[in-house]
Amino acid sequence: MSREKIEPQESTSGLSGKEIQDVQSHLRLRAPVVYQVVRNEGEEELARPLLSLWWSGLAAGLAICLSVVSKGLLEHYLPDEPWRPLVSSFGYSVGFIVAVLGRLQLFTENTITAVLPVIDRPNLHNLGVMMRLWVVVLVANLVGALVFSAATTWGGLFPAEHLGAFLNLSREAMDKTPREMLLYGIPAGFLVAVMVWMIPSAESAAFYVVVMMTYLIGLGSMTHVVAGSAEAFLLLQAGEMSPGSVVFGFLVPVFFGNVIGGTVLFTLLAYGQVKREL
Repeated sequence: MSREKIEPQESTSGLSGKEIQDVQSHLRLRAPVVYQVVRNEGEEELARPLLSLWWSGLAAGLAICLSVVSKGLLEHYLPDEPWRPLVSSFGYSVGFIVAVLGRLQLFTENTITAVLPVIDRPNLHNLGVMMRLWVVVLVANLVGALVFSAATTWGGLFPAEHLGAFLNLSREAMDKTPREMLLYGIPAGFLVAVMVWMIPSAESAAFYVVVMMTYLIGLGSMTHVVAGSAEAFLLLQAGEMSPGSVVFGFLVPVFFGNVIGGTVLFTLLAYGQVKREL
């Protein structure tokens, strides 16, 4: 990641070399530079072997379930007061912190990173490579969430009272119509894309960017296709949701909502603002 440089102007600036370096260190990255950083990351991801994508996606699917665990435990132990969601929603950020800062393959991040190289060089080959990444990563994420829900429901991974808290949280999250699932998925996809866009400029503050964006998703009861799949699978294995409801009542509408928010809205807008500067 490089910043634009200010050339020393000894006769006019009156700044020493050290002072010029201080100025450079405080410059914000321009939008085309952020675009280039995110696009380069996307190209690296698109070039990775399928097996690497699979294992990274599986790890991300397991990691994101920590959001359900953390938020569920906070809901369980905090008093039932009106302010409880303001605190418990911070738990929703935990899984995203692990997945994003751990550089694991999370599908909703790829609604911007993997898309920018395709927008930059649109052709059938690049589109096919992007779809390959999307399919492998999303399936791996969902398998990871399914493994977590099975271990939690049948494997005794948590005490019964904690499992009950996770199920209560899942019931609240799944209490939406397919239309609501889609609509609530749009801002969630948008916020994840914003998070990816902000991280190159955030540098050491990336942790806080991830927390802020994902906290809003949890607090706003928005729908995320991977984190929410853990909740849907918990109810499926508890006998409270049918496979059809999981697929058509949750996965399909939320998938499209996240893609609309992350790709159609934010990514195309981000590309539009830098197109003439590239």
